[in-house]
Amino acid sequence: MKILIVDDSRVMRQIVIRTLRQAGWGGHELVEAENGQEGLEKALALKPDLVLSDWNMPTMNGIDMLVSLRSSGSTVPFGFVTSEGSEEMRTRAASSGAQFLIAKPFTPDVFAETLRETLGSA
Repeated sequence: MKILIVDDSRVMRQIVIRTLRQAGWGGHELVEAENGQEGLEKALALKPDLVLSDWNMPTMNGIDMLVSLRSSGSTVPFGFVTSEGSEEMRTRAASSGAQFLIAKPFTPDVFAETLRETLGSA
């Protein structure tokens, strides 16, 4: 399985990768992108099995990346890992085609449960 992790913070990408490993999802190919534009390009070129994206990023934010992905016909499972988890954001994410939104701070257990619900077993 190929997982694309999109976040403008290198440290946060590393935290997400560590949390994926702790949640039992570390044995997969992990690809990183620094912003929504790079994430969109990598998602279209590499066809990942899952995209985990921050919401607020320069160049292109996560919601615009998701909308562009869906407009291209991509149905890749997509989830946000972001510092904001308001009901408005959750509703907008879902209506744009996201399967979930994990709010920071998060735990490996939250990742494990959310990904199991979305994708099945690791």
